[in-house]
Amino acid sequence: MTTEHRLPYISRTLAYTAQDGTVLKSRLCLPQHAVSGLSAVLVFPEWWGMSEHAKHSAERLAQAGYAAMTVDLYGEALLTDDAAVANENRNALLADPLTLIERTNLALQAVKNLAEVNENRIAAIGFCFGGKVALDMARRGADLKAVCSFHGNLTPAIPAMPGMVKAQVLVQHGGQDSMVSMESLDAFREEMDAAEVIYQIDVFPDAKHGFTNPQATANGEKNGVDLAYHETAAIKAWQNMLDWLAKNI
Repeated sequence: MTTEHRLPYISRTLAYTAQDGTVLKSRLCLPQHAVSGLSAVLVFPEWWGMSEHAKHSAERLAQAGYAAMTVDLYGEALLTDDAAVANENRNALLADPLTLIERTNLALQAVKNLAEVNENRIAAIGFCFGGKVALDMARRGADLKAVCSFHGNLTPAIPAMPGMVKAQVLVQHGGQDSMVSMESLDAFREEMDAAEVIYQIDVFPDAKHGFTNPQATANGEKNGVDLAYHETAAIKAWQNMLDWLAKNI
């Protein structure tokens, strides 16, 4: 088992501009003494935007020796704790798939262009909405070695097809998730099997949606959404992801 190492890290904003003029302000974290040839991980946040949870996840990955970038999908590093606003922002992107694809591709290219990164060893992880974004990148055949979804929406924008998915896919799912049903998980499994994807699914029986985010319970109570943090599941899911990355990138 790969353990989590705590090394110093450095961070900076990595800004780039989409065709529509939106300035995307992603946050890059690197090991303090970064050298060339690092494996890299794109971190896609929940629907809230550039959350502390997603940014802290990138910090932890940098401390484990990866180049990690929390990806700004909305622009200007937008963040909200209002579920109605988050839902509107997410739905606007889902309704404009070409824009969403462009922004994920820009993030991938920005990381590939980094002098510290081996462009052939890149992964993507995501939480909730970000999990769907990462999975859909894999379904499109993006140049990713590994993908991990934490309590993500599993419904595809376009289902995976045989020969398209380059990434090894890991799904970390809460068995009490009322927003992503076990039926959705079964459908995802059938989709992956049909597309001949190498994948692994771990189900945490007592965990709800958002279980990796320490702020999930408070966010859920504030917004009337069925979210809850589950520390034991969060620790195990993170270790599963570290092991997956170590094996595949």
